[in-house]
Amino acid sequence: MKVLGINNSISFERRPTKEEEPYLQKACQEAYKAIGIQDRVIITHGSCFPALERDTHIGSPYSEAAKKYLQFLQLYGFNGNQLGPGGELENDGNSVKYSPYNSSAFAKNRLFIDLKPLTTEKYGKILSEQTYNNVTSAPQISDKNYDMTNFEEAVKTYDTALSESYKNFKSNLVKGQPQAIALGKEFNEFLQKYDERLNDEGIFKVLSKYYKTDDFENWDNELDKNLIVGVNNGDIEAIERYQAIKSANRNSIDQYKFEQFIATKQIKENKQWRDKTGFKYINDLLIGCSKMDEWRFKDAFLEDYTIGAYEYSGKHQVWGIPVLNPRKIFKGPQMELNVGGKFLKEKLDYNLEFCENTRIDHVLGLVEPYLIRKDSIFKNENGEIDYSKLQGSYMSETYENGEKIDDYYNYPRILEKIILPTLEEHNLEPSDPIWESLCSNPKIFVKTFYDKLKLPELVQLEWSRSEKLGRNHWTIVGSHDSLPAQLMIKQEWVRLSPAWDPLYLAGYLNQDPIRINKSRELCEKISDTNPDGTKKEGEALETADRERVKAKFAELLSSRRFEISFADLLGITDIVYNIGGSNRKDNWKERISSDFIEKYYENLSSKNPTALNMPEILKMALQADIDIGVMNSSDKKQAREILYKKYQPLLDELQKFADILKEPENI
Repeated sequence: MKVLGINNSISFERRPTKEEEPYLQKACQEAYKAIGIQDRVIITHGSCFPALERDTHIGSPYSEAAKKYLQFLQLYGFNGNQLGPGGELENDGNSVKYSPYNSSAFAKNRLFIDLKPLTTEKYGKILSEQTYNNVTSAPQISDKNYDMTNFEEAVKTYDTALSESYKNFKSNLVKGQPQAIALGKEFNEFLQKYDERLNDEGIFKVLSKYYKTDDFENWDNELDKNLIVGVNNGDIEAIERYQAIKSANRNSIDQYKFEQFIATKQIKENKQWRDKTGFKYINDLLIGCSKMDEWRFKDAFLEDYTIGAYEYSGKHQVWGIPVLNPRKIFKGPQMELNVGGKFLKEKLDYNLEFCENTRIDHVLGLVEPYLIRKDSIFKNENGEIDYSKLQGSYMSETYENGEKIDDYYNYPRILEKIILPTLEEHNLEPSDPIWESLCSNPKIFVKTFYDKLKLPELVQLEWSRSEKLGRNHWTIVGSHDSLPAQLMIKQEWVRLSPAWDPLYLAGYLNQDPIRINKSRELCEKISDTNPDGTKKEGEALETADRERVKAKFAELLSSRRFEISFADLLGITDIVYNIGGSNRKDNWKERISSDFIEKYYENLSSKNPTALNMPEILKMALQADIDIGVMNSSDKKQAREILYKKYQPLLDELQKFADILKEPENI
């Protein structure tokens, strides 16, 4: 093992030189433009970002290391990154919950604060260099091309660092330090906008610490369970309890507010930097929310149900996500927003506050959620659900006391009455978001999402072919819940799927009849059988699999908007970020290594590359687009001459850089 920054290894890769990089970037950008690709996005959740000089045990999309990563992505023409939900993580007992899909819809994740700036003059050095060095470490470099988040250590790091930072900030204010005064002014402006929410959240933090869990349903005091409901209803006892907690815990609540201020300040400053570079962040509008949010909006949710996902196998996914009461979404003949509708709108507003676009997580849950009765969830001693007792139904099919629970069909109106108008307020067209529609398709969802609103779906090419798609969809091969494509291809059902068929892929990427030999060559290269019909084995099969994955990603690039997982781009195959529906202990922990650039180029120049050679894949995609242009023309010969005259230099440039990335360094 070595420490980052100490050059004690020999580099075997031939990466582009600084002089070559502008030409590489230009070639990639011109290829995307020629194909007509508008949005080319990498999926990297916040905790997955790499470290740089010091490691806080978790990544941050707002750090200096994040900027280095984004600049690397821009070199290959990517113009956006899809984040995971970026809210404050839940705490169950004495440990943090890892999944960002249970995080707060409003409070920012304090673990994404870049601690290094707090040691500088800009922040009045509120964090000492000594403490910063004590709670962080130099990134450790190994033979692995990935790292792992350590959530428990990250929490300890930020507990220590942020406690000292807040203490010193207050001290510096008393001393009249100019930087502290300037920071204090910003802090007060922040409080003017968010103080009411922050007081509620700060009190929840106090109570969850007292009861040793964020799950307020397990608190043994009914007043505390329903505190905000009581305050909103004018209950004197609840108001007095609220004020007493606030007064007795003023320092810890104020520190929480300060942490949220620092996190928000850095997010805002990161957006200003990204605006200058033209790089977008796509935030993830989680279908659920944290227990803290549920506690604040308790009267907006149904008590007896949780959202899950219907599975044809009968082993339905149970997410533990609260369900908005359909009767609390709208009110009155004018369909004004009720408490649930206000919650949804506020959630989307916060989601887009410092991001340029959004991914609407599990859009089915905003139209026709699958409800599971809480009292039907039984687990054995191993924590496994007894599916034979599970009771579930779609919202429109759920009855209580003989009446439909959504008697006015309010859920199918959410998109049209709340989500789309809010997107418009943020200058987004209905076709802009990533509508995560990878789910079952009950009738009401199809009628609302597809037939009436005609919204574009997120197409999973793991299961589908591009040849039958329009260009307005977002497309993807795998996701944050999937195996990397290099592992995916090892699954028998994938190998045999029509979406991965070698004959289809070779034909789709080589449609011009004069290039029939190229189609045959590619088909032979990516097939798992030899020309004589015998099965490929060993290294020959491994090579064919890698080439088939490459062809699949070239197919992906025929879309106007696409996403690629960071693991697929960097060729990380020894770990999986998340396995959907599982409680695997390593879920959500995969992270990009500090020396990811070096590892990326080493991977591409190795004998068995698993990373994506983007110039090579772009060339395949551009060639396919040229073929499509020829085949769509009434005068194919003339179209062929025009297109090759225009794009042959670009094809050659892409090939040049594809070869460079494969070339070992001379040593």
